[in-house]
Amino acid sequence: MVNRVNQKICVVGLGYIGLPTASLLGTKGFTVHGVDVTQSVVDTINQGQIHIVEPDLDILVKSAVGSGNLRAGLEPEEADVFILAVPTPFKGEHQPDLSYIEDATNRIAPYVKPGNLVILESTSPVGTTDNIVAKILADAGHKVGEDVFVAHCPERVLPGRILTELVENDRIVGGIDEKSTAKAVEFYLSFVRGEVLSTNARTAELAKLTENAFRDVNIAFANELSLICDQQGINVWEMIQLANRHPRVDILQPGPGVGGHCIAVDPWFIVAAAPQQANLIRMARTVNDNKPDWVVEKVRASARKFKHPVIGCLGLAFKADVDDLRGSPALHIVRQIQQEQLGELIVAEPNISSHDEFELQSYQDVINNADILLLLVDHKQFHGLKASDLKEVVLIDTRGLIK
Repeated sequence: MVNRVNQKICVVGLGYIGLPTASLLGTKGFTVHGVDVTQSVVDTINQGQIHIVEPDLDILVKSAVGSGNLRAGLEPEEADVFILAVPTPFKGEHQPDLSYIEDATNRIAPYVKPGNLVILESTSPVGTTDNIVAKILADAGHKVGEDVFVAHCPERVLPGRILTELVENDRIVGGIDEKSTAKAVEFYLSFVRGEVLSTNARTAELAKLTENAFRDVNIAFANELSLICDQQGINVWEMIQLANRHPRVDILQPGPGVGGHCIAVDPWFIVAAAPQQANLIRMARTVNDNKPDWVVEKVRASARKFKHPVIGCLGLAFKADVDDLRGSPALHIVRQIQQEQLGELIVAEPNISSHDEFELQSYQDVINNADILLLLVDHKQFHGLKASDLKEVVLIDTRGLIK
């Protein structure tokens, strides 16, 4: 079993996965050195504060930093375990951008020593752990597979529940060889209460991509139903609720599109690797990517009914009750409305204090002053809205929140 007191962990990337992971490990008795490329992020963490919103993360970071078990810097340090938790966006025509992983691996390579374990947690295309992380370390002179061990363990957490799910969820661990798998499994067993499932790196990579592609395909089905119901004059949320009364039917809820750093990105990694086979996955991505444009067209049609419409937008985040705007369909929609100058735009996003592009107002002011009210995110602050309060307002509810 891993001796936490004598183990040092270096976590590269202190964002939505890296910082919760680093602070959790710090409170579990490990000595943790976090690495980020942004000085303000490093300074904030070293003050025991946070730069992202996640329930109870502020308490965990304060505790980990206060105990001396967590500190942050701009450069890696020697450690027993290195965890890479950097972004994996796409570039161009939905091709995976692996430059962050390459850079992170190159940065830790001078600090890796015999006996070390290097774990890639970033969601990655099949082959990344073997062909990028392990190869870069081997090219740097390390005896990968002999005395330096490399594995992939994808994060499987839900924003808003990260701290709980880091511990409670089952984890998939896949090494580049059996020794690497065993080393990584031993490490995760030291703090994960869920089951730790062992496989190889390529299978672990595809399993994570498959999880998000599965969700994307099912969301696309719901979004396509919303288009059909709108054309047929049917309430899609009522229809889905009725259909789901069948014991073997479980349709998800439609929305304005799909955002975030996982579901809107990861399926493209499968499409890029197997373009001839991934037809359903590609089509689902197309349906979900096109949904924001459909919402904007609904706004256009409503705006034509007014001389000078005031368009109120509720929510910018990619999902409810988070401050994360990455890939947000709500943000895309609001930007498009502004670009087309469809009316005077007023915006509420209760989970952030300011935004570079939009002057944020209270959601109550947005509701009171809007001619057209566009509900884009079902934040808890909006749950008290009733149709009876919006009699003079044209409502476009993309979340089915207002009955």
